[in-house]
Amino acid sequence: MAPLLVVSVLATLAPALATAPAAAASTTAPDATAPGAAPGAPAANTTAPGTTTAGAAPDSTAARQLVWRDCPTEGAPELRCATLKVPLDYRNPGGRKIDIEISRLRAADPGQRRGILAFNPGGPGGPGLDLPGRIRPLLPAGVVNAYDLIGFDPRGVGKSTPLRCGLAPEEIAVERPYNKATFARDTALSRSFAEKCRAKYGDGLKHFNTRNTARDMDAIRAALGERKLNYFGISYGTYLGAVYTQLFPERSGRIVLDSGVDPARVWQEDFRLWATEAEKAFDRWAEWAAARNERYGLGATPKAVSRTFWKIVAQADRKPIKLGDRLYDGATIRAGMRPAFFTGSLASEWAVHLKEAAAGKPVPALPVYDFDENFVVSMWAVTCGDENWPRDPKAYARQAARDKARYPLYGDYVSHITPCAFWDDIAEPTTAVDNKVGALILHNEWDSQTPLPDGIGLREAMKGARLALVEGGEGHGVYPARASSCAIALADTYLVTGKLPARDVRCATDPVPAGQQKQRAEVPFLTPGAR
Repeated sequence: MAPLLVVSVLATLAPALATAPAAAASTTAPDATAPGAAPGAPAANTTAPGTTTAGAAPDSTAARQLVWRDCPTEGAPELRCATLKVPLDYRNPGGRKIDIEISRLRAADPGQRRGILAFNPGGPGGPGLDLPGRIRPLLPAGVVNAYDLIGFDPRGVGKSTPLRCGLAPEEIAVERPYNKATFARDTALSRSFAEKCRAKYGDGLKHFNTRNTARDMDAIRAALGERKLNYFGISYGTYLGAVYTQLFPERSGRIVLDSGVDPARVWQEDFRLWATEAEKAFDRWAEWAAARNERYGLGATPKAVSRTFWKIVAQADRKPIKLGDRLYDGATIRAGMRPAFFTGSLASEWAVHLKEAAAGKPVPALPVYDFDENFVVSMWAVTCGDENWPRDPKAYARQAARDKARYPLYGDYVSHITPCAFWDDIAEPTTAVDNKVGALILHNEWDSQTPLPDGIGLREAMKGARLALVEGGEGHGVYPARASSCAIALADTYLVTGKLPARDVRCATDPVPAGQQKQRAEVPFLTPGAR
């Protein structure tokens, strides 16, 4: 069977943000900039709830010279990169250092320049070094002229001290359906994942977490000589941005958070949202497909459409069906279809392919995203490093069995045992986000990877923010998908002028011109647990 792994926004959004490694550094003679000392008093001395001295600003040694080198990409031949040394553990700033690789596209108009705009694409585990060049075509001239666009590979990812634990393929495929007969094996694989990572990285592994990644962003800000960090985070990047605003409220500039994560649900309860919300999306899809039975032939009523799908699942559980050169059992189909159900046309097209494959017809392969070990390990390092998970394997078995019955589409996946059951205790308490920092939150009503309760929860935690909810918006990611000119205009205006809406806003999706099909992002088939 094809592996089931977590996918970041890089694999689920429009092609403009598709992941691609940055080109190797050229041999051009490097230039150097001396940005100066970190400005201002430590933000951790503010009274924002949950802020601690562990969130203090990097001292002047962090603002050392950055040596820039060429690292051109297809979309940004002028992209330049540099390596910043940061503490592995910010509570021990004189201890071991790790590398954070950053990239920069200079503001197009130096006369209009107002600062930096950093990006994170999601994950956790998504590389962002080439993101400035990939997102630049989506930005208005007012943003491109005013900001240096900053990308970075988060700690543990890509070129930033990457994490790899020497895992076997069956260990990399962490997210599995619950089955009583295979639970002992699944538990052993999750335990082995954690033990291999612990054996390689020891106590240092616990410092690859969101709080320290936020501190790394502040170190980037300081090293670039900026007083404020302007930031655009997508998916998991919204949680990273929210944590930054909590640790460094006075250094938070213009903050855009697209497809929000509820900080109060991080992370086990956030996983379970994918089960509850998938059931709602499935019911909506069944109605949508039934109303278009003449086109798709999946059933004339929602119940008939549902029967068609579950009949395919049952058949595949008895004997896997073939799409392209891959075999899919029923559990794989449930997981692969989960994000598609949030977009009616996509789920219907894939259901037609599955129906034909179940009938023995040759069917082309569906888009599949395969993940390397670095992505998987860094994703779970952060997920396990942000909160303590239950330690008793039996608790997972009980919850997965209950959720499999309650939420048959995906409940067993999200409640099953993971490496977090065997991870070391977290290095510091989970961040409680509760502040009045200004920010703009963008969210689709039918987001598959960060469902609507996530976006609402983020807005409740960030009391100074404004939420632009795209009613009827489908799929993951508002800004890159370009499906709501209302939401795009709000984000562009905020980044250019700093002006937030007076209150939360409900935006509509743009009408599709007659004779054209609605543009949508390509979503890989195998994406359980995607952020």
